[in-house]
Amino acid sequence: QVQLVESGGGLVQAGGSLRLSCAASGRSFSLYRMGWFRQAPGKEREFVAHINASGRSTNYADFVKGRFTISRDNAKNTVYLQMNSLKPEDTAVYYCAAYSGGYIYTEARRYEYWGQGTQVTVSS
Repeated sequence: QVQLVESGGGLVQAGGSLRLSCAASGRSFSLYRMGWFRQAPGKEREFVAHINASGRSTNYADFVKGRFTISRDNAKNTVYLQMNSLKPEDTAVYYCAAYSGGYIYTEARRYEYWGQGTQVTVSS
């Protein structure tokens, strides 16, 4: 069982930056693959980024490549999402999620555990 709590969201102007954090509690955080998803009003939840258990492998949605960076600190049981060059279309609730397994998944249904989300609003 893993409990996830996101933080770091807020209001930022276009072109600005935010760093989201997701603190995990429970057993064996370092064994879980982690992902960030987002959901804008009236839209489906969409994949943003994935990181493997060791932190050495990452994957991104095309629309955030070069702007967002996912990382993790297993000693602190925390995964991060550094978001730079933010755009108004990045406005959404951002969720972190976790699953155990050997494959890279971008589908939300594959993730076992979810945080409550943190709001990111980018003004133009």
